[in-house]
Amino acid sequence: MELMKPIPIGVENFKEIITSEYYYTDKTLLIRDLLDSGAKVSLFTRPRRFGKTLNMSMLRYFFEKTDEDNSHLFNGLKIADAGEKYMAHMGQYPVISISLKSMAKETFQKNMELFKTLIADEFERHRDVLESDKVTARRKRHFENICNEEASDTICESSLKILTDCLYAVHQKKVILLIDEYDVPLQNAWMNGFYDKMVKFIRSLFDVALKTNDSLEFGVLTGCLRISKESIFTGMNNLKVYSISDVAFSEYFGFTDEEVQQMMRTYHLEQHHATAKQWYDGYHFGKTEMYCPWDVTNFCNDLLYNSDAQAKAYWLNTSGNDIIRQFISSATATMKDDIEQLMEGKAVKKVINQELTYRDLKNSSENLWSMLYMTGYLTHSAVLKDDELELIIPNLEIRKIFRTQIYAWFSAYVSQNKVNLTDFCMTFRNGDAENAQELFNQYLNGVISIRDTNVEIDKKENFYHGILLGLFSHMDDWIVKSNVESGDGYSDILIRIPADEIGIVIEVKYGENEKMEQGCKEALKQIENKNYVQYLLDKGMTTILKYGVACYKKKSRIRKA
Repeated sequence: MELMKPIPIGVENFKEIITSEYYYTDKTLLIRDLLDSGAKVSLFTRPRRFGKTLNMSMLRYFFEKTDEDNSHLFNGLKIADAGEKYMAHMGQYPVISISLKSMAKETFQKNMELFKTLIADEFERHRDVLESDKVTARRKRHFENICNEEASDTICESSLKILTDCLYAVHQKKVILLIDEYDVPLQNAWMNGFYDKMVKFIRSLFDVALKTNDSLEFGVLTGCLRISKESIFTGMNNLKVYSISDVAFSEYFGFTDEEVQQMMRTYHLEQHHATAKQWYDGYHFGKTEMYCPWDVTNFCNDLLYNSDAQAKAYWLNTSGNDIIRQFISSATATMKDDIEQLMEGKAVKKVINQELTYRDLKNSSENLWSMLYMTGYLTHSAVLKDDELELIIPNLEIRKIFRTQIYAWFSAYVSQNKVNLTDFCMTFRNGDAENAQELFNQYLNGVISIRDTNVEIDKKENFYHGILLGLFSHMDDWIVKSNVESGDGYSDILIRIPADEIGIVIEVKYGENEKMEQGCKEALKQIENKNYVQYLLDKGMTTILKYGVACYKKKSRIRKA
């Protein structure tokens, strides 16, 4: 039996991937292009789960001068064949590597305490500095205070500069500074109400470490968003930003189609390529179409253990999807209409602002669209003029995340008016189809519709099915079941009201081309032919009410047998 390399799920340490012989998609030519760029400070902005942290780890192991020879890690990789011009840089520099990913605490002070721990860990990694007579006593004192987590906030602001100076003094070689997920503290601070304090700290930290720092060879930062220069990167004229709109470096974060096909060939999963493409492809970085690597690796790994595994939204199990719900909950009528266009598989034209300040995020709908674009929930299908893009939902996974968050928003939306909600539910209990239809139409007019023109009729019915379930679930003394086996099939919705011994059967149809009356008749006929009432009778319900519900866009028709 052929022995295949394990697939790395959540492994972000380059050395571990190579030495443990995990499958690795070679992105080492990032090193070549980074050296060729000559940029003093490079910022790469990409959505989460696109391999930023692994690439930063790879840069560290390539450039860092250590007692251990790490050259074997790059044997057989593309950078090893790129030429001596590039390989001459291997293992030649002191490297500072820090991630701000975990700075997501609920208060500024807790985040500062966490930063002191993070920076202390990195200082400890370079503790041999204290043994050198090339470092001044004052710098050593600061070094010890930082290692012991006793430094003031002011010293913390200078901590990266202090460490670059110490390393340069000891090694007589300028320092490479790697900062991963630089914008996580800012997004978290914005959400928790201490944005101004965090901006001041991060600005000061970067200002002394990255601007006019004579000890710096070059710096590399990663994040999801490009925060405006006025906010963080004030006066930093040496900063080069590579965003998802730029052609340069576009192939190094995420998987290309060729890389996905190669991975699937390796594991004999070629027959699943079309599914992976539908679910996880569609991101446009510059002119390159990319897959989300987190999804592809998880999907392939699931298939290795279960050949019948279905594609799913792996992003749903990661943090950060609150941005969709916040966007939907604050959407104007125009924005809701745009979301409906997107859910239909259509494009919307928007001006994208690639330099954001979180402070202004909710003051401008363009900023909200820009946030969705840069965090990977939307991608561009065409570049127009004057920063205007045609935006689309990239793939089935993101469409599912939108759908899930729309349902969550709708649940909160209807919960705000319990009186109307109870009135609606009671129309079904009382056999009042006319008022049930009127109230349901009111709800449909308020909700964001999911009318994906690219899916089958039953998938369209599922949206309205889900809305009805959400409405009925608020009746505490009703027992609401979905897709229950009853009679000769599975009914859409079965409701038991034990106190009144009333049972309700609801079958939902999609009224294509507004043929809703016909849809209601078909639904009622299906209830009768398949004997859906049997389950309710078996549970002791003595009165049975049967409803056919047909929907099209924001209209419904409800008929009672």
